[in-house]
Amino acid sequence: MQDLSRTETYSLGGVAAICFAILVNAWKSDGEPLFASLAISGIAFAFTYALIRWTGDVFIKRGYKGRDLSKKNAVEIPEAMGLVCALVYLLAVVNFLPFAFKHDIAEVTSAAIDKDRLLEALDIETGRFLHRFPLEKLASYGFAYGTLASVTILGILDDSFDMRWRHKFFIPAFAALPMLALYYVDFGVTHVVVPLPLREYLGDLVDLGGFYYLYMAAISIFCPNCINILAGVNGIEVGQSLVIALLIVLNDMLYILPTVNQPHPAAESHLFSVYLLLPFIGVSLALLKHNWFPAKVFVGDTYCYFAGMVFAVVGILGHFSKTLLLLFIPQIFNFIYSAPQLFAIVPCPRHRLPRFNARTGLLEPSVATFTEEKPLRPLVGEVLKLLDRVKLLRVQVSEEGRVTETTNFTILNLWLVWRGPLREDRLAIEILVMQTAVGLLGLLVRHKLALLLFTVDNRF
Repeated sequence: MQDLSRTETYSLGGVAAICFAILVNAWKSDGEPLFASLAISGIAFAFTYALIRWTGDVFIKRGYKGRDLSKKNAVEIPEAMGLVCALVYLLAVVNFLPFAFKHDIAEVTSAAIDKDRLLEALDIETGRFLHRFPLEKLASYGFAYGTLASVTILGILDDSFDMRWRHKFFIPAFAALPMLALYYVDFGVTHVVVPLPLREYLGDLVDLGGFYYLYMAAISIFCPNCINILAGVNGIEVGQSLVIALLIVLNDMLYILPTVNQPHPAAESHLFSVYLLLPFIGVSLALLKHNWFPAKVFVGDTYCYFAGMVFAVVGILGHFSKTLLLLFIPQIFNFIYSAPQLFAIVPCPRHRLPRFNARTGLLEPSVATFTEEKPLRPLVGEVLKLLDRVKLLRVQVSEEGRVTETTNFTILNLWLVWRGPLREDRLAIEILVMQTAVGLLGLLVRHKLALLLFTVDNRF
C-alpha cells in the first residue's frame, strides 16, 4: 500500500469534510439535490484518489500490471484501475438516491394524514402511501445502475482474460437491453423530426419503429468501444471522457438554468443526466491525476467500457442521443479511419499505439509492414497510395511499386503524421484540445445552425 503524503491527506480530508457538511445541510434543509450531487462527487473524488494509491500494490500482486512501452525505463505499474472508479461511482449513485427523492420519501411516509388521506389509508394495510412515490423516476436510476454494473463486469472479464475484440464487441448491447426496455415502457418515442427541405416529401415526422431501438443499441455498442479504440498514450482515455462529460453537462445546463423558462419539458431528463455525470467527473478526475504523463497507473478496459456506457445511458434515458453523437465526432472519425484494420482489410498488429523513439524521447507514428510472403492486395495498395498523397497516411513503397509499410490507422498516428514527432503529454493535450473544440462546435451546430434545418430549437 502506498501512503498518501501529508499534503494529500490534509487536502483530501478537507475536501471530504466540506462535502460532508454540505450533505448534512442539504438533508436537514430544503436544499436542491444538485448541491448534494456536487458534494457526493467531491467525496467520490477524494475516496477514489486515496483508494487508487492504497490498492495499487494489491493489483500488481494479483497480476493486474503492465509496462509503459512509451518510456525509456518501462517499470511495472498497476493496471485495470478503472475498476476502482467504477465501483466508487456505483456507490456514489446509490448514496445520492435518498437526496434525489427526499421530498417524495417525506410525502409517502408523512405522519400528518388529513381526512382524505385517512380514507385512502383504509384501502392499504400499511397505511403508507407508497402508491404516491414516483417509481417511474426511480426506475431510470435503477435500470441505469444495472446497465453500468453489467458493463463493469464486462470490463473486469476483458482485463482478466484479454477477450478477443470480435467476441466482446456486441456485449454492451446485451447489457443495455434493460435500459432499452425501460425506454420502451417509459418514453417509447421512435419518431424523428424531418429537416425542412425534406418535409414536402416525408412530412414533419418519420416513425422509425424498431429501427430506432437498433439505433440506440448501436449507440450502446459504439460508445464503450470507441473510448477503448482511441487509446495508447497516458491520460487519453480519461481525458477524452472528461471532455465529453463536461460538454454534456454544458448542454444540460442550457435546459436547467433559470434563464430558460421553467419548468422546461426536458429539464427533468437533463437533471437526470447531470446527477449521473457529476460523480463520474469526480472519480475520473482522481484517476486522471494518476494516469497523466508520466502515468503511475493504467486505466484498463474496465474504465473504457464503464465511461462509454455512462454516456450511452445519459444520452438514451436523457433523450438526447442524437446530440450525444455530435460530441463523439473525433471518436466516430477514429472508428471509421480504423475500420480497414479493425475488419482485417489491412493487416492489424496487436498494438497500434504510437512508437516511442528512445533516442529523442518523442512519439512517432507506429507502422504495419507487409512482406512478399504476405503482401497487400493490389487494390488495397493503390488506395493506401492515394491516402498517402492526401496526407491521411504515410506509406513506404518498394522499387517495384509495392506498398511495404504504412502507418497504423488511428487518429493518434495520423496526428503525428501531420504534426511530426511529439512528446507524449503534448500529443495528449493537443488531441484533448481538438476534442474540446470539435465538441463546442457540435453544440453550436446543434443549437444555432440547426435552425436552418428545423423550425425551432427544443431549448425554447
